[in-house]
This record gives sequence, C-alpha cells and structure tokens, in this order.
Amino acid sequence: QYAPYDIEGGWDDAKRDAFGETVISTIERYAPNIRRAIVGKQVITPKDIEAIAGITGGNIFHGELLLHQIFFLRPTPQWADFRTPLKGYYFGAAGAHPGGGVMGAAGMLAAKEILKDGN
Repeated sequence: QYAPYDIEGGWDDAKRDAFGETVISTIERYAPNIRRAIVGKQVITPKDIEAIAGITGGNIFHGELLLHQIFFLRPTPQWADFRTPLKGYYFGAAGAHPGGGVMGAAGMLAAKEILKDGN
C-alpha cells in the first residue's frame, strides 16, 4: 500500500494505527471477513524502510515511476540494458526493468545479458 514519506506533524503511533485501519477498512469492502483473518499488523512507513534498510526515500522500487524511468527505461535510459558504465558490472534489482513488483525478473534479464556478453 502506498504511504507518503512524510505527513503533516510526522508519523506517530496514532497516525500509523489510523493509516493501518484505513487500509484494512478499504480491503474489507471487497473482502468482508478479512478482519477475522488478521492475526497481527505492523504499519511501516517509507521513513521506517529508509532507516531499517538504507533505501533512500523508503521506496522499495528504488525510485519513483516517472515517465523518464518506467518500463524499459529503468533505472535510466543509459542503463536500461542492465549494463552499467563499469565493464562486467550489471544491474538487476527492483530499480531495473520490469521493476520490483515482478520478483526475480530483473535478475533473470540481467543474467541473460551477462550470458550474451560472455561474462
């Protein structure tokens, strides 16, 4: 679920709980019995992700999905073929095409480029 990096007054426990409740209530409209299936919850904000994992801005997809870096242009047009300026160094993570929402796909595509290059 998308959550803003910062909110007015900052994230505190009450705002985290309210945000989590909003998410559950929204899901509940489509899955009425979902609340009974929940055994625990933890609301982690982008600031938490940044602090825990060192991911700038807390963006698990390594950057915003802006027009100049979406689909086959990820992470930048210059690196869109999974190659970097360093010979033999390839990029195959959540920030690469097709993105972090397709688990393992960027790594597989990078591996194919490595094989093409004979590395």
